[in-house]
Amino acid sequence: MKVGIDAGGTLIKVAYTDEGEVQFAKHPIADIGLVAEWINGLPVSEVCVTGGKSGVLASLLEQPVQEMVEFEATHLGVQVLLERMGLHHEAYLVTNVGTGTSIHCVQDNSQERLGGTGIGGGTLIGLSHLLTGITSFDEIVEHAKRGSRERIDLKVKHIYEGKEPPISGELTASNFGQDLFAISHELSKEELLATVIGLVGETVSTVSVHAARQCRSSTIVYIGSSFSDNALLKEVVTSYTILRGSTPLFPDNGEYSGAVGALSVLEQKKEHQS
Repeated sequence: MKVGIDAGGTLIKVAYTDEGEVQFAKHPIADIGLVAEWINGLPVSEVCVTGGKSGVLASLLEQPVQEMVEFEATHLGVQVLLERMGLHHEAYLVTNVGTGTSIHCVQDNSQERLGGTGIGGGTLIGLSHLLTGITSFDEIVEHAKRGSRERIDLKVKHIYEGKEPPISGELTASNFGQDLFAISHELSKEELLATVIGLVGETVSTVSVHAARQCRSSTIVYIGSSFSDNALLKEVVTSYTILRGSTPLFPDNGEYSGAVGALSVLEQKKEHQS
């Protein structure tokens, strides 16, 4: 058995082979000791780790451990996942929405980090907790999908009331920009959480579209644990990306890209040895 692990700031993502099939698992970073015990108890021959907490995890493992740079692991993992979907793109942007957001240009089988933003999954959870007291990601997503942003976000059509705006009236002019002082006590958790997800999704997609122009590609591959079972975030990112002239892609198991990339290095090593 070979194991690829992406130990990030919030989650540990694992991709491993079991009877020839790739399996996936994820755990909160607080359970890093338990994850190490689990892996130490498996019939594992090799482990490759990546991510910000990879050094800590590697120190707890008993098996031979190979470490690799997170950006390279993610790049390789995205390639593998896209190929499994039958998609072949020579140039594309990768936007990894984890705790924060990192943006990379992939061209000629190599990647370059273009930048990123501190807006990401950490923002989603942190701001949601401050506004509603809810800390569970799953609970935030469940509430948000029943909410509306109409009373909270200021749209272009609200500014150009009574006349035709020069751009789409449905675009957000200001997140949380409505006059909220009179109605703040009326706003539901569902409305507040939907608006937080809107803020994160619009920021991430807007920054990505601008970066895609620098990458000379209209295809943006969105990955990261923030999209896991989060249909509302996908919807916001998809609509804004298309509206601004780019094409969004969400690969299956995209949140495991780093772990898949780490695993693929071990598989390639095995092929070269044979």
